[in-house]
Amino acid sequence: MNGVIEGVYEPVQHHWFHCEQQVDCKDSWFPFSREDSPRLEEAHKHGGTRGEEEMVVATEGRRFDVRLKERRRYAVYWEQPPSEVRRCSWFHKGDKDISYTPYPEHTSLALEEAYMISVTLNDWTRKLEFPTGETVVLHSPKLMTQQQTIPLKYWISFPSASEQSRPRTVKRGMEGISIEIPEGEPYQVDHLVFMVHGVGPACDIQLRGVVQCVNDFRDASLSLLSSHFKQGQDGAHMGRVEFLPVNWHRVLHGDATGVDEDIQRITLPSISRLRQFSNGTVLDLFYYNSPTYCQTIIDTVASEINRLHHVFLQRHPQFTGAVSLTGHSLGSLILFDLLTNQEIHNTDEKISSVSSPSEATSINFESFEKTLRNCGLGKFFQMLTKEQMDLESLALCSETDLKDLGMPLGPRKKIMCLLKRWREQESRTGTSQPVPGVPGVYSQVQEQPMLLSDAPSTSPVDYKYFDIGIGQVSIVYPQLAFQPQAFFALGSPIGMFLSVRGLKRIDPKYSLPTCKSFYNIFHPFDPVAFRIEPMVVSPGVDLPPMLIPHHKGRKRMHLELKDSLMRVSSDLLLSVSTLRGVWQTLTTLPVNTLPPVASVGTTAALPPQESEGSRAQNGTVPPTEMKNISFGMLNGGRRFDYVLQEKPLESFNEYLFAIQSHLCYWDSEDTVLLLLREIYEGKGILL
Repeated sequence: MNGVIEGVYEPVQHHWFHCEQQVDCKDSWFPFSREDSPRLEEAHKHGGTRGEEEMVVATEGRRFDVRLKERRRYAVYWEQPPSEVRRCSWFHKGDKDISYTPYPEHTSLALEEAYMISVTLNDWTRKLEFPTGETVVLHSPKLMTQQQTIPLKYWISFPSASEQSRPRTVKRGMEGISIEIPEGEPYQVDHLVFMVHGVGPACDIQLRGVVQCVNDFRDASLSLLSSHFKQGQDGAHMGRVEFLPVNWHRVLHGDATGVDEDIQRITLPSISRLRQFSNGTVLDLFYYNSPTYCQTIIDTVASEINRLHHVFLQRHPQFTGAVSLTGHSLGSLILFDLLTNQEIHNTDEKISSVSSPSEATSINFESFEKTLRNCGLGKFFQMLTKEQMDLESLALCSETDLKDLGMPLGPRKKIMCLLKRWREQESRTGTSQPVPGVPGVYSQVQEQPMLLSDAPSTSPVDYKYFDIGIGQVSIVYPQLAFQPQAFFALGSPIGMFLSVRGLKRIDPKYSLPTCKSFYNIFHPFDPVAFRIEPMVVSPGVDLPPMLIPHHKGRKRMHLELKDSLMRVSSDLLLSVSTLRGVWQTLTTLPVNTLPPVASVGTTAALPPQESEGSRAQNGTVPPTEMKNISFGMLNGGRRFDYVLQEKPLESFNEYLFAIQSHLCYWDSEDTVLLLLREIYEGKGILL
């Protein structure tokens, strides 16, 4: 406890804070957790005996490193400006401030020294004036204020000067301030999830980036783990799930590709804000359908995932859990294409790097020279070597390029025919192999992995030769350094893109080569999301998606009321139909006098079970026949279309909340709980 007994001084208890800049460009101070702050304090005291040697303390689930000498906090997994760190003991707050702000450390030391003298001498008339203009008055152990001295000439120039001159409340220690200190995160990590964003730099309705959204997603998972999996945590079988963001938009729109400059030169000057928004978001869809920039996006996502995975294993050497992937919007399509083109490796074989596109097409040049000589084109070998060309550069040449080299028409046609046959042979036996069960989808063989540089690849693409039969661009797909356990698609357009590419139905026997679990999660009002189950189940079967339970249990109240009204109306219609049939029976002639027409009154007189059977033929499936439906192997034979429950306010106007529905997954506790349930279900831990 902080000392308040007259004549008895007790040292103040310090707590460590870090600064973060908010959207309004104001600095806000947040306390470290109850686990991290004592560790920082211990390292601070221990570091005083080690001279100038820097002390680095891992905090916040080992995602940040704090350098005590610098008083800076550095992000480990993503790029972020370092933030200031303070060892805090004194705080101040104005009338309109929401929270207390810690004083700088040298100011806190001066205040603590004055407080110690006041307590020891019982003298509470002490004033401390600081060079910045503040004056702190110690009235009593419980009453301390700060006043800002403002010259009279600034009162007219700045109307807010009167507010700044009002006394501010000063508090000593953490006991007198109302601030929530996080408990901290379990050290054990049970599962790792990489989250890939969609189009544009902003991910949610608040225009926050993927890092901030994933941070909220992680916080929600920690809260749900403590509330819904309490039995498992008490039994020491559970740790936590680590979520890490994967940012590819920054690389695509960086200086290395130059796409923003190219688009800006041809952008019309009118409606500039709308065009800037469109260039930074909607155009990402077109970039992904471009072979050149699709390669950049795929390489960036794969290399970033592998880099994060490598760094995570370095910081968590005891990690033995599995890894999953989550993609939102376009990010889910990127991951789906990447996973579709993965190679199945042995369990003892590890891929530690991303393959380079150039390595996938490297072939011994001497074999090509022999091929030229066998075709009577050996004399042109010297011409090619003079131009410093190898097989890879020759494969990128067009017939016009060969003509510019001075090659006659006949040899040009022979070389182009050889290149075409080489590509066809490569697609059958080497680089491009068809994925079993999905017609027209191919995977790229990577025989010689190598490190991929940070610079994105934007190599030219020959648009005349596409190996993909359903519209998917022909690129080299890198390999991931692990085999994911599950793939979660949030608000995903995968179904639409597969249909546009010409794929009408997915083979029920098909599954992702290295990932055996797949979940398609969407909001009912999401305009970008599409279902995938209808592409797997038998045609004509109308099956509603699985309803995701509310994280507090059962359905939302308005959905239960809606279901009750539908059941009541259905019962009323059935009663009316039954009464109508009875009335027709009483008012018509005897049956033996009627003409033998089977269609008269048949529909109305059918019993309920026959009506259900007729509805089943029209597409609606009764629960008794659900077990006979095959959902394919995308999710191991289980269902994979999951729909969220809309909120009561959203149900009033689905058009008004359409955009928000596409961005709701990052702060949806129902979505987080579904991921946690599926992740821990494989470990034998249930809700």
